[in-house]
Amino acid sequence: MSSLTLDVRTAEPPFKDLALRARAGDAEAFGLLYDHYVDLVYRYVYFRVGSHPLAEDLTSETFLRALRRMPSYNWQGKDFGAWLVTIARNLVADHFKSARYRLEVCTAELLEPARTQEGPEETVLTAMTNRALLEAVRRLGSDQQECVVLRFLHGLSVAETALIMGRKTGAIKALQYRAVRSLARMLPDDRK
Repeated sequence: MSSLTLDVRTAEPPFKDLALRARAGDAEAFGLLYDHYVDLVYRYVYFRVGSHPLAEDLTSETFLRALRRMPSYNWQGKDFGAWLVTIARNLVADHFKSARYRLEVCTAELLEPARTQEGPEETVLTAMTNRALLEAVRRLGSDQQECVVLRFLHGLSVAETALIMGRKTGAIKALQYRAVRSLARMLPDDRK
């Protein structure tokens, strides 16, 4: 049984301690960080590449690079997950640069939470709305698309999104506003 416990309800102190312990070479601390962040990194990568095997490979490579870079990691008061997603973002970009794909962004279908008995009409309408929304997101520029994905699909804060995208929080707010306005114009009136 692990001597470390992790309470995910309190974000900064345990993760800061774990990150610093992992930097000092504590494999168990890095393992707990991995357990907590692997789903976030995988979802981010999968949404960008649209392939489970490739997303698994790039997620593994993200954590391998993070492990190699842990001795030089510096806590900057920001979420450790943002650092991991930044590594994943760079890996995805490298993948598309090295492949035949140029600036192509693949999107996965939205996963809907389990619902209580909904009729077939509701299921069809929901699927049509999701399809229309995904098509609209695909037509956004790459920066707006990434902002929407990070903010709304991954649920990251404005500050976390700014860190990952290498921008200021005000720029992310403006980018998000323009993206949402563009989506509203692209969607048919009956889908809004």
